[in-house]
Amino acid sequence: MVQTPVQSITLEEFLQQPETKPAREYIDGQIIQKPMPQGQHSRLQQKLMSAINTATEDDQIALALPELRCTFSGRSIVPDIAVFQWARLPVNEDGSIANTFSAHPDWTIEILSPDQSSTRVASNILHCLDHGCQLGWLIDPGERLVQIYDPDKRLTSLESSDDVLPVPPFAAALSLTVGKLFGWLQIR
Repeated sequence: MVQTPVQSITLEEFLQQPETKPAREYIDGQIIQKPMPQGQHSRLQQKLMSAINTATEDDQIALALPELRCTFSGRSIVPDIAVFQWARLPVNEDGSIANTFSAHPDWTIEILSPDQSSTRVASNILHCLDHGCQLGWLIDPGERLVQIYDPDKRLTSLESSDDVLPVPPFAAALSLTVGKLFGWLQIR
């Protein structure tokens, strides 16, 4: 992630600015530009989101959303995948999903891009866990490993192809190994 050379602004001022692609995040008064997703990042994001929604959406358990701005506790971040339990999804009066999410995700998933700072991404995951998130994943396609952050902020690195990836209790129907996750990168 590249810090934009901007003077410190307030969260309210940041939220008044137009959205950009790739997204920018607001952390401690600074605007942080996320890198543009590349092929492996996009493929993992697409397949993982589909797998989570297949396991949780029809029964209205949870919903996985890509690149969703989540603004809470002084930060405005955009996880690669934000998963919200159904009962926590913000809705409009007509029952449609809201555009603004002023809450932490229940499960945050980040996919490391080649030029992205792993410590900055980990800091966002820890921020989510500090405010009620149940689980965080940091997927590193280059290293073929997944770091798991639990609510007690213990870190586990999984890289053996048969390692089963832990999921939050609400997503227990999803069973995924490290091998299957990174197998999605193969297109032949």
